[in-house]
Amino acid sequence: MTGKELVLSALEHKPVPRTPYSIGLTEEARASMVAYYQDESFGSEPIGDMVMSPVIKVEFGVRDAAGIYTDEFGVKWDRTRDPDIGIPRPCLTPDTLDNFAWPNPRSADRFSVLEANLARYPDKFQIMGLDLSLYERAWSLVGLESLLIDMVANQTFVEALLDRILEFNLGVVDAGLSRFPDVDAVYFGDDFGTQRGVVMGEQRWCELLKPRLAKQYQRVKEHGKKVFIHSCGAVADLFTHLVEIGVDCFNPFQPEVMDIYSLKNEYQGRLAFWGGISTQRLLPFGTMDEVREELFKLQEMATAGGYIAAPAHAIPGDAKPENVALMLEMLAKGSS
Repeated sequence: MTGKELVLSALEHKPVPRTPYSIGLTEEARASMVAYYQDESFGSEPIGDMVMSPVIKVEFGVRDAAGIYTDEFGVKWDRTRDPDIGIPRPCLTPDTLDNFAWPNPRSADRFSVLEANLARYPDKFQIMGLDLSLYERAWSLVGLESLLIDMVANQTFVEALLDRILEFNLGVVDAGLSRFPDVDAVYFGDDFGTQRGVVMGEQRWCELLKPRLAKQYQRVKEHGKKVFIHSCGAVADLFTHLVEIGVDCFNPFQPEVMDIYSLKNEYQGRLAFWGGISTQRLLPFGTMDEVREELFKLQEMATAGGYIAAPAHAIPGDAKPENVALMLEMLAKGSS
């Protein structure tokens, strides 16, 4: 089976002959593995069965001489200490919302990476990625603390802001999927959780975010594609809601904050998972025997479908190269 066929089978909760997988790296981790393998090209090609093509301009690792990257919304990201994402400097307030200059969802170069990847990797599962898609885009524009306060004190503004972001996202989805029908799924990045729970609470999530997320996901379904979402944190309380509004696959499935094996069993046939390999404990601090044992368990879990193996985030710079190498070897061989 091709990588595309493996992933599609997993998403349909059908048995798979080997575990589908997809691996992401931070800038620091890639440099570490380049040194480990003595191979400058390591990480320059997609690792695994899926290809993620970003269509929102938040290029990772890009910065000017002062360490600042300005995205297409006008948010300045300070990447002096974190070269992958950085810390945003808000650029929008309730007073400036009406006159804010939104990017063009159909800009000429928005889909250049997607177009190239579709041509180059026809046998891999192709994902169109909208990073920082709704909640995260909102707080990057106005500031996290300000947004959370306004969710209570100024809901009218928050709803207007979310509606404007939704309008932009729907434009991107329509433009991308109309132009590139070979895309298999759309990925929406939105960290709803801390490691203790849903950051704004389940009730407020349902009031402010759920109806707008449902519109995003429904638009993808209207194009006949799968819906992937990303949310770090302890957000298992949202899984029933996510299934209800059309999510097919949840990432990154953090084992530090949820029992991935019981949740996989509970949602078998309803929600697939992508992730599950610990980046906080196993890869940085585990022994090779512990890595081997965990990978065997995950690959066994994957046989019935509904699971795509991956670290529970892009591999961090403190991951042991030998642990990463063992993980990659086992996934490539399909050991079970």
